[in-house]
Amino acid sequence: MELTLLGTGAPDGLPRPECPCAACATARGARSRAATALLVDDALLLDLTPGAVFAAARAGHSLTGVRQVLLTHPHDGPAVELPAGLPPAGRVPDGRELTLISGHRVRAVPMDAPGTGYEVTAPEGVRLLYLPPGAAPSGLTDPAPQPYDMVVGDVVGRPDAVARLRAVGAIGPTTGIVAVHLDHDAPPGAELDRRLAASGARAVPDGTTLVVGEYHAASVVPRRTLVTGGARSGKSVEAERRLETFPEVVYVATGGSREGDAEWAARVGLHRERRPAAWRTEETCELVELLESDGPALLIDCLSLWLTDAMDRVRAWDDAAWADGGESALRERTAELVAAVRGTRRTVVAVTNETGSGVVPATAAGRRFRDELGRLNAAFADECEQVLLVVAGQVLTLRG
Repeated sequence: MELTLLGTGAPDGLPRPECPCAACATARGARSRAATALLVDDALLLDLTPGAVFAAARAGHSLTGVRQVLLTHPHDGPAVELPAGLPPAGRVPDGRELTLISGHRVRAVPMDAPGTGYEVTAPEGVRLLYLPPGAAPSGLTDPAPQPYDMVVGDVVGRPDAVARLRAVGAIGPTTGIVAVHLDHDAPPGAELDRRLAASGARAVPDGTTLVVGEYHAASVVPRRTLVTGGARSGKSVEAERRLETFPEVVYVATGGSREGDAEWAARVGLHRERRPAAWRTEETCELVELLESDGPALLIDCLSLWLTDAMDRVRAWDDAAWADGGESALRERTAELVAAVRGTRRTVVAVTNETGSGVVPATAAGRRFRDELGRLNAAFADECEQVLLVVAGQVLTLRG
């Protein structure tokens, strides 16, 4: 089954008309995207958009053989003129199935937002799932009979759609995932590619033709990632993004709760609101036990608070205790953590604070913490396939 993406942008396209934002200002030439529309084997058109005939011609295709036009979502604004020769555009009720004269079978999949998804099965048996913008499949509870060969949807806007499909086996290791409906909230260029690769997905330019079911080497998702950066740099948000398409995640909060601290409670509340509802939270500093056990992906936030707890346990803040066995006890504890990271079989994303880039601490204990965190970060990073530095919300890849 051949799939030609006549457009890959949001319904308003990219750049948006009259929008002054930075993303729209840079979305020019090859980075511009028309509203998403899919042409399947020159016989089925999914979503009718302005300029579809010319988009098909630029891609080396024609719409003259199209036998069915299906819409996935409400189209706001003026009606799109139906090109001559095309059948009327319509939508299929949820759960209903059409069989086209070309031999393709199309089943309407219910969504959790206004719109309809379409599962397209080619005569040769390969299967495509196309999702509308801002929507994810609803009612997914039973295991899928088999994974789709390709899923095309709003990966940036609704990463949980990928997580839901993975949870029931509808997305497997060989499923191609293509991001469309790309709006100005998606980062441009290489940053978009990097972010999608963390989800095992990719984006392609308008006019690209893909063969559904053809082997395509999926992006290698790093199993261990360390995200470092300064305060409020966006490192926690970046860490969460890297796991938002995983069906199960354990969020390991090393800071715990602080009774009577309203400001800390507000911070914790913001983090919880940001996380997907399906994630499970554990408030603990016993990281070795978690890393050595089997289970879903871990998001550890953060190593600096883990170190604070570790130094509390060995009384490392006290100069005399530090000299009288505290230093060696802390080294032993950090070595156990690093060894557990080296041997873990789980996917791990850990957050830490970058140290030594600011004011020199005024006390010996403060300088001790700064030095020990720097040592811990370096040792932990050595065991990770990918290390990221976040500065002002922008991600720099240091490794991987």
